[in-house]
Amino acid sequence: MSAPRTPRPLLAIGLLALSALFGWWFRDDRHYLATLLVFTLPPLVLAIGARLGSRLAAFWTGVLGLGWFSHGVMTAWTHPEVRLYGWIELVLALTVIFAANWTGLRAKLGRKRQAGAAAPTRVKSAPDDSAQ
Repeated sequence: MSAPRTPRPLLAIGLLALSALFGWWFRDDRHYLATLLVFTLPPLVLAIGARLGSRLAAFWTGVLGLGWFSHGVMTAWTHPEVRLYGWIELVLALTVIFAANWTGLRAKLGRKRQAGAAAPTRVKSAPDDSAQ
């Protein structure tokens, strides 16, 4: 039995914004078709999968998000003429990485203490014996 699909609208919006950024950024590129296939198409396809609730789309968003983050850092650091595009890519990459992993992070970090588990106790210091 498979787990129910959970649509991820924030992830889909972030991926669509990333795809739009790449489409605008490389609009005058000499290899326009290649940039569309390499940069613009993957986040667009992943956005469709994220909207439909595909866990595989969320996984690949996390994997490709690391590349987008690295590309944004490299661009912002080395190319002053397109530094703003690099920073926007960097922020959008972090957004989609967190949006793709949010359900797992919430499940891992938001666990309730199990019933019967001992609560952490404070150790009281022993009374000072030298006062006697």
